[in-house]
Amino acid sequence: MQLTKKMTLFSGLLTSLLIVVLVLVGLLSFRHFSIKAATEHTKSAAEIVRVSLTEAMINGVIDKRGNFLARLAEVQNLQTARVIRGPEVVKQHGPGLDNEQPTDDIEREVMASGKPVFRVLDNNAEPVFRGTIPFVANSRGTPNCLQCHQVKEGTVLGAITITMSLADMKENAILTVGSMTLALALFTILILFLLHRLTRPLVETASDVQLAVREALEGNFHERIRVRSQDEIGQIAHDLNHLMAFLEKGLRSIRDQVAQLIQCKPSTQTNLLTNTMEMVDGLVDAAHFKQAIEEDETKLEVYQRLAHVLENEFQIRHYSLYEVANSKNRLYPIVVDSEQESGCRWCDADVLIRSEACRARRTGHTINSIDTPDICNAFRPGDHHEAEHICIPVLQSGGVGSVVQLVAMPEQVPRLSSAITLLNVYLREAAPVIEAKRLMDTLRESNMRDPMTGLHNRRFLEEYVDTIVAATSRRKSDLSILMLDLDYFKKVNDSYGHDAGDTVIKTMAKIFRGCVRASDLVIRYGGEEFMVILQDTSGDAAIAVAEKIRQTVEETRIQLPGTQLQKTLSIGIADFPAHSDTFWQAIKFADVALYQAKEQGRNRVVRFAPEMWQDKEEY
Repeated sequence: MQLTKKMTLFSGLLTSLLIVVLVLVGLLSFRHFSIKAATEHTKSAAEIVRVSLTEAMINGVIDKRGNFLARLAEVQNLQTARVIRGPEVVKQHGPGLDNEQPTDDIEREVMASGKPVFRVLDNNAEPVFRGTIPFVANSRGTPNCLQCHQVKEGTVLGAITITMSLADMKENAILTVGSMTLALALFTILILFLLHRLTRPLVETASDVQLAVREALEGNFHERIRVRSQDEIGQIAHDLNHLMAFLEKGLRSIRDQVAQLIQCKPSTQTNLLTNTMEMVDGLVDAAHFKQAIEEDETKLEVYQRLAHVLENEFQIRHYSLYEVANSKNRLYPIVVDSEQESGCRWCDADVLIRSEACRARRTGHTINSIDTPDICNAFRPGDHHEAEHICIPVLQSGGVGSVVQLVAMPEQVPRLSSAITLLNVYLREAAPVIEAKRLMDTLRESNMRDPMTGLHNRRFLEEYVDTIVAATSRRKSDLSILMLDLDYFKKVNDSYGHDAGDTVIKTMAKIFRGCVRASDLVIRYGGEEFMVILQDTSGDAAIAVAEKIRQTVEETRIQLPGTQLQKTLSIGIADFPAHSDTFWQAIKFADVALYQAKEQGRNRVVRFAPEMWQDKEEY
C-alpha cells in the first residue's frame, strides 16, 4: 500500500503544481490582456476626443467641450476624461477652463516629454486604469493642427487623462480562471481515479511480490501471488509463482539429498534456504578437507588437520584423538588439545593398555553422555563434574581404527550437539584416508623389517641413515656400530637343516633385543650377520655391551628336535664419528674389526683401530 500512497501523493502534487502554474499563467495572461485592451480603449477614446475638439473648434462650439467630456465619462467603464491645455495653446487661446491645467507629476511628465503614460491604480481595492495621452501638433490630416495653432510641428498642444475601471475585467478573469481551475480539478480527480484503477493491479502485485520475497527469505516458499490481469503484470505474477514452486522443490530436493549424504534427518522447523545453504557449505568444506588430507604425507598430519578442524571450524576446545593398535589391544593418544597435560585426561588410563575398556572402541557405536548420562564408566571428568562427552568411533576395514573423544562444558553442549552431524561427515571422509595412510605405514614398515626375526633390515638402515646421522650431530653425541656374525653357522644348516638354522637366527635376534636398550637399533644385516647401533655410546661402554651379547650367546642352549646347540659369536666395533665422520665408512671399519675377530680365533669382541685398515687390500 505504500506504493499506492506514493503514486497518489506524487500524482496529486504534480497535478496541483500544474493547476497552480496554469492559474498563475492565466492570471498573468488576463492581466496583460486587460492592460492591453484598456490601453487601446484609452487611445481610441483620446482620438475621439481629439477629433471632436477639432470639429468643435471649426464649428465654433469649443466652449461646449465640458459637456462632451462629461457625456464621454458616462461610457461604460470610463470614469473620468479631462483635457489639459499646453503652454502654446494657452498663449494663443488663453487658459481655458479651470481644470485644464496639469495637476500631477504624470501630466507634467507627459506635457514635457510628449509621450503617453499608462498606469494601473488601486482605487479603494478596485483596479483602475489611467492613461495620459499627449496631443502633438503635426501637419498631417485635414484640417491639420498648424492651420489653427501658431506652433511648430511636434509641439505638445495638450493632453487628455482618461481613467477607466478594470473591475469587470478582473471579475471576468477571476471567473474564467476559477472555471479553468475547477475544470482542471475535476479532470485531475478523473485522472487520479483512472490512474488508481490502472495501477491497482501493479501495486497489489508488487505488494504480493514483496510479501512472497520476504517469506522466501525466511525459508517459506509456499506464498503465491494472485494473477489479477492477463497483461505483463499478470505474466509477472504467473512466472514468479512458477519460480517459487521451482525453488521450493529444488531446495527441498537438495536439502533431502544432502541430508541423506550426511546421514541426518532434515529439519522442517528451520529456514529452508539457510538450512540448505549451511548443509551444502558444510559438504563443500568437508570435500576441501578430504582433498587436503589426501595430499598429506602421513597419518599424523591427517590427525593434526582433523584437530585443526575441531578447534577452528567447530569451536571444540577439549578433545582427544586415539588410534587403536593394529596388533595390540591398546589405544594410543595421537593428538590432544593444548590444555591437556597427558593423552588420557578425561578417561581411565586403563583404556590405553586395554582398549576394550573404551565403550566406543568395544561397541563401535557413538557414546553420547548428553543423551544418555553416565553411559561410560571409563569417563573421568575430574574436577569438571558437569562435563559431557561424545566419543565417536572411526570405522576402518570393518573395525574401529580410531576414536574421537569430544568433551564439552554445559555452556558448550548446544554447540557440540549441533556440530555432531557435520563432524561425522568429516570423520567419514577422513576414515578411508587414515586407513590408507596406516596401510602405507604398515607396508613401509614391513618392507623395512626382516619377516623371520621382526628386526629392521638393511633397507631400513638405507632409508633412515640420514635421520640417524642428523640426530647424532644435533645432540653432538656418538654412535657405536657393532657388526655381529655367528661362528660356523653354515655347519648348522649342513648338519641340522635350514629349519634349525632359522631357529638359531630367531634365538639370536631375541638375545640381541634383550641385551640392548629400546633406543638402540638391532638390524639383520644379511644371512647370519647382524648390526647393533648403540645410541650415545662409545669406547668401553660399547665393548661392555658387546661382551654382554657375546657371553649371553655363548651361554644359551638352543633347543632343537632331539638335541641342543650352543653357538658363539664374533663382534667388531667402530665408533661414529670418532673413527670416521662418514657413517658408511664407520660401518666398513666395524666390518674390518669383525674380520679381525674371526682371524683371532672367533668368539670375541674386537674394537677397530686405525692400523687394521692398512691391511684392507688383504681383506
